[in-house]
Amino acid sequence: MTDPRPDDDELQCSAKGCRADAVWALRWNNPKIHTPDRRKIWLACDDHRESLSAFLGRRDFLRDVVPVADVEGHS
Repeated sequence: MTDPRPDDDELQCSAKGCRADAVWALRWNNPKIHTPDRRKIWLACDDHRESLSAFLGRRDFLRDVVPVADVEGHS
C-alpha cells in the first residue's frame, strides 16, 4: 500500500487482491510514529472504501477521505 505518484496512470485499490481502479484516497497517519502533519495514503475503490476506512478508523489512524483526483500532485 503505497502513496500515489503523479506519474501513475492506473491507480489501483489498496485492498488485498483487488485490482479495481481507485476512486478514493484514504489519508491517515499513525500518531505513535508519524508527525501530526504526515499523511500516508491508501487507495480504495467504491467497494472497499468502507472496509478500509473502518480498519484505519478502529486504530484512530484515519484522518480524511477524499476523491483520488483531489490528491495533491495527481492529475
